[in-house]
Amino acid sequence: MGKHTLDNATDTGHIHVGKGLNQGALGVVGSTVIGLASTAPLYSLAATLGYVILAVGAQAPLVFIVACIPMIFAAFAYQELNREMPDCGTTFVWGTKAFGPVIGWLGGWAVAVSAIMVLANVGEITGKYFWLLLGNQEFAGNRVIVVATSVVFMAIMTFVSTIGVQMGERLQMVLMTVQIVAMVLFGVLALVHALGGGNAGSIAFDWQWFNPAELGSWSGFMEGVLLALFIYWGWDTCLALNEETKNPRKTPGRAALSSIVVLIVLYVGVSIAVMMFAGFGDTGYGLTNAENLDDVFSVLGEALFGPWGWFLLLGVMLSAASSTQTTILPTARGTLSMAVYRALPAKFAELHPSFKTPWFSTTLMGVTAIIYYVGMSILSEDMLADSLTSMGLAVALYYAITSFACVWYFRGTLRDSARNLWMRGILPLLGGLLLGYAFVQSAIDMWSTDYSETVLLGVGGAFVIGVGAILLGFVLMGLWWLRPGSRPFFRGESLNRDTPVLVPDE
Repeated sequence: MGKHTLDNATDTGHIHVGKGLNQGALGVVGSTVIGLASTAPLYSLAATLGYVILAVGAQAPLVFIVACIPMIFAAFAYQELNREMPDCGTTFVWGTKAFGPVIGWLGGWAVAVSAIMVLANVGEITGKYFWLLLGNQEFAGNRVIVVATSVVFMAIMTFVSTIGVQMGERLQMVLMTVQIVAMVLFGVLALVHALGGGNAGSIAFDWQWFNPAELGSWSGFMEGVLLALFIYWGWDTCLALNEETKNPRKTPGRAALSSIVVLIVLYVGVSIAVMMFAGFGDTGYGLTNAENLDDVFSVLGEALFGPWGWFLLLGVMLSAASSTQTTILPTARGTLSMAVYRALPAKFAELHPSFKTPWFSTTLMGVTAIIYYVGMSILSEDMLADSLTSMGLAVALYYAITSFACVWYFRGTLRDSARNLWMRGILPLLGGLLLGYAFVQSAIDMWSTDYSETVLLGVGGAFVIGVGAILLGFVLMGLWWLRPGSRPFFRGESLNRDTPVLVPDE
C-alpha cells in the first residue's frame, strides 16, 4: 500500500500525498528528546572531556561554547530549508535542489556512512556497560562476549525503530530521563564535593576558564574545538523525522535549536563541576590522568556516588543505547527519500503496512551497522576506534553541504529582509565555512600517524577510513548511475529546484 502511494505521488507530481509515513506522531517535546538522545550527551562528554582538557587545559568550558557556534549556524540553515521543504531526505533533497544530483547524493551518503560508524561505537559501549552494570568485570573485558552482547542490543534497537517513531519516542523518554538525571546528579555531586573540600586535587572556580586570552597555542585550541564539535552531532535527527512531526515546517527546527541549547547548558555546567572536583592533575582523579581519559565519569563515579555508582553506569549504558536507536531513524528515512526520487532502488522506499515505517531501509541500516561493527572488531579494536574518529569527516561534510545549500537555494530572497539576509545568508554561510574548515583541518590532522591508533598505507588509519568511506560513496553512486532506473534522478527529472517535494499536508 505504502509503495503504491509513493509511486503514484512521484508519477503525478502531487505534493500533499507524502511518502506514507506516520504523520503527526511527534510533538516538540518528543522531537527534542529524540534529538538529544542522538547525541548521547552523557557518554559523549565522559569520553571527550579529558582529551579536550589535554588540548586546552582549563579553557575546556570556553571550547564547548565555541564548538557549538557552527552547529547553531548550521541549525539555522536546517530550519530555513525545512520550512520551505520539510522532506525527510534533508541534506540529500536540499543539496540536490541547490547544487544538483551529485552533491545531493554525496550528502545523503555522508549521512548514512557517519551513522554506520557511530552505531558501531555506541553499540560497543552499550554491550560493555551492560556487563559493568551487572558487576561482571570478566565479561566486560571479554571481546567476544562484548561484541555478541552489542549485536543483540543493536538488533533490538533496529526492531524498535521498525515498530514506529511513537514507540521509539516513549522508549526515548524513559532512556533520556534516566540519562539526564544521572548527568545532572553527577554534576551536582561533583560541585557539592568540590565546595565541601573535595579531594587533594580539587580546585576553585575561576572566571579565567572563559577567557580566550588564556588559551595556549592555536593548534591546541583547534584540536580542542574539533574534539568538542562532534559531541553536538545528532540534533539533526529532529529534521529527518519532519514528515512524522506535528507542524512539520516549524516543529523540527525548533526542536533542533532546543536540543543544542540544552546540550550547551549540560556540557558547560557539568564540565565546570567536574573540573572543580577532579582538578587537572595526571594522577588519581586528575582529568589528565592517562588511565581515565577514555571515560572520566566512570572513574569519578565511584567517589561521587559511592554504593550508588551503578546508577551512573546505567546512565552511560542507556546513553549509548538510546543513541543506537535514534541514529538508525534519520538514515532509514534519508534512504527512503532517496528511493522516492529515484536516487536509490525502489526497495528502499517500501513501508511496513502496519507501522508506516521504512522497514527495509531500517533493517538494512541495522544489519549493515552490525556487519561493519563485527568486521572492524575482528580486524582490530584500534581500527574500530579510528573509524569513530574518522566519522567527523562525514559529519562536517554533510553539515557544510546543508549550510551552503541554504545560502545558494535562497540567494534570490536574501535582499528581501534583514531576517532573510542573516538567517538564510550570513549565518548559514559562516556555519558552512567553519564546518568546511573543520573538515579540512580534521583531514590534515588525521593524515599524521600520531593522530590515529593504526597506520594504513603509510598514513593515519583515521584518514584512510574517513576519506575512503567518502570515496566509496562516489563508487556506489557511479554503480547506481549505470542502472537504467537512476536516469530520471541524474538527469534532474525526478528531483530538481522546481520539483515539488513529496511532503504531507500540515
